[in-house]
Amino acid sequence: MRNLQQVLQEHREEYIQYLKEIVAIDTHDLGHGIDGGLEEKGQEYMEALFRSMGASRVVRDQMAEDAISRCLREHQEGNPNHNYDRRFNVYATFSGGDGPSLMFNGHMDTMPAGNESAWRFPPHQPTVENGRLYGLGTADMKGGLMAGVLAVKLLQDAGISLSGDVMITSVCDEEGGGNGSMQAIMSGEKADAVIVCEATGDQAVAAHMGFVFFRVTVEGRSNHSGAKWKGVSAIEKTFKIIRELDEMEHRWLLTYKHPLLPAPNLNVGTIHGGTAGSTVAGSCNFETCIHYLPGVMSYSQIVAEFTDAIDRVCRSDLWLQEHRPTVLMYQAGGPFEMDVNHPLVSSLCRAYQTGRGKPLEVVGYPAGSDARLWRTVAGIPTLQFGPGNLEQCHAVNEYVEIESYLQSIRIYAELILDWCGKKHDL
Repeated sequence: MRNLQQVLQEHREEYIQYLKEIVAIDTHDLGHGIDGGLEEKGQEYMEALFRSMGASRVVRDQMAEDAISRCLREHQEGNPNHNYDRRFNVYATFSGGDGPSLMFNGHMDTMPAGNESAWRFPPHQPTVENGRLYGLGTADMKGGLMAGVLAVKLLQDAGISLSGDVMITSVCDEEGGGNGSMQAIMSGEKADAVIVCEATGDQAVAAHMGFVFFRVTVEGRSNHSGAKWKGVSAIEKTFKIIRELDEMEHRWLLTYKHPLLPAPNLNVGTIHGGTAGSTVAGSCNFETCIHYLPGVMSYSQIVAEFTDAIDRVCRSDLWLQEHRPTVLMYQAGGPFEMDVNHPLVSSLCRAYQTGRGKPLEVVGYPAGSDARLWRTVAGIPTLQFGPGNLEQCHAVNEYVEIESYLQSIRIYAELILDWCGKKHDL
């Protein structure tokens, strides 16, 4: 058996080239997946790579509305009515012995590049500078996805046989709320453990917050501002509602705590109202994102408390009593939490210690990921760990540190050896 670090260095440029090739393929979502996505060419690349590596099973799974609807109906997770033309997941299995199986999960889709003139290098022209690989998707999350695949190849290149099956799920439409992993779960993809390969800044993520998005629309009565008293300002009514929501958030801050996560919070991210400074605003709407804690809070609680807060304002306001705001919940995802004493956590810590020569820090994360789906919907022990930092995700001049990417390949390979080579009390 050859030394993994030595083999990694021998194949360093080859492994970097694989990441460059997949970053060069434009796979961005359209309208957060609602209008579709361009994952097709990237998924075809993955299919070819899996076959060239001798995968025992390669499956193309067409995205389908009925799977997402069933997930929403059965598990309260799902973002309906997305365009799935030419959008499909790709799954691969590399067969091993009778040891526990392990899945690496990653998404092929990226966010759009935005204003490409703001990028130092063209977003789909992967460029190495000062130890970083720049390009759209390097951190979020083609670096992690490719590292999971190449962990298998590293073992192959080192002449090491797998002790258990290793699966890869390359999914679509994650940026639209996680529909690709929902599709995979509803199609029966499973393993004894899952690593979601999202960027984690050299830490392991064992918990993240749930999220709920609301849009609130408030009606007023337009009028010339010179006779303001004859109108009703929807903006002023909106401020009353927001102040009540601030009080709700303050109560949460005093009430709920989690050992790995920050306090729950409510962010008013957009507000739009009125037509001119000389006109009393006849309408106003705002959008919020609420992040809530696992275990001590729930989706149904968030919906109930949010709507109750608005109801309290309406009961105290004569206009709003008769002109109640409309409230739309338009996207949600549950929280994620993994027992830090689970054998999977210990296995990843050992793999990290072997690969990096130092202890692995296990943390919580403010941003959501597909980890929640594999843990809560599929019921599989799950951790999030991957190359890159959250700060690079959805950012202009996105990059991944090349050493972080290569180290992740090594750590994933060590994890395969450790997890698949032992019996665990699951």
